[in-house]
Amino acid sequence: MLVRYNPWQELNAHLSHINGLFGDTRVSSTRFEKGFIKVPAAELHETDDAIHLKLELPGLEAKDLDIQVTQDAVHISGERKSQTQTENNGTTRSEFYYGKFQRVIPLSVRVQNTNVTADYKDGILNLTLPKTEQEKNKVVKVNLELPAA
Repeated sequence: MLVRYNPWQELNAHLSHINGLFGDTRVSSTRFEKGFIKVPAAELHETDDAIHLKLELPGLEAKDLDIQVTQDAVHISGERKSQTQTENNGTTRSEFYYGKFQRVIPLSVRVQNTNVTADYKDGILNLTLPKTEQEKNKVVKVNLELPAA
């Protein structure tokens, strides 16, 4: 029996395995008691004047969050406290994560960290990070030169 070898199939298998390792970026590689430490999902949107950062933080109150903004990163930490209930009979199974988390989100441009505005509603944190004047006015001229004939 003759079997044709396809090197691309082996490469695709390796790439699939690597993608599986990084598939859920919201799970840190640090172990914590009964499972993995989960970090909040983030969404970044950049405009000419600001960076808008949205974070998913369901089940947390504002008092349980610590947000620090430098000129080039946002540092978020917090804790979801366990709400233990005592029952006379029955079993409770939970996939909820309780405990501390932290995440650092690097920014692609420098921001005015003294003028950040925040809104926290329904478990979604919205941060508006205004760009520095230097970043707003950053224009790069591209010169196109014709190749020598």
